Amino acid sequence: MLMNGLKLRLRQFQRRTGSALPRHSRGGFTVIELMIVMAIMLILIGVAVGNYQRTVKIARESRLKHDLQVMRVAIDNYTLDKQSAPQSLQDLVDAHYLRSLPVDPMTGAADWVPHQGDTVLSPDQTGIGLDDVHSSSEQISTEGTPYNTW
Repeated sequence: MLMNGLKLRLRQFQRRTGSALPRHSRGGFTVIELMIVMAIMLILIGVAVGNYQRTVKIARESRLKHDLQVMRVAIDNYTLDKQSAPQSLQDLVDAHYLRSLPVDPMTGAADWVPHQGDTVLSPDQTGIGLDDVHSSSEQISTEGTPYNTW
């Protein structure tokens, strides 16, 4: 009996309003709800972009350290094998100690700053020349030091 009464009331309500739900319960969002959701989304996007940029910078720094290490090892190997230091970075490529000069990830070009020195790696070394290489970027790293001092 109670169920029949509820069914009857529901049918009367549907006839009166044209809907099974009250007006305030119909689908959709208010403008305030949409603005709150948009604000939350913008905050999350801002945090994600910041983290992404930091991750990219750390990856470039890692690549720079690796490239400097590879070139320094190539300079030392060239010097020990030839008993004379290379005069330029291109000498390392020409002698097949490097396939090609890597691109500096901080500047986007192969514009390395070679360091000419009088360092002797072995007693048999006859010539001096290139003994180190640095980045040409003057930007500051996440460690707080300029890249051109690495």
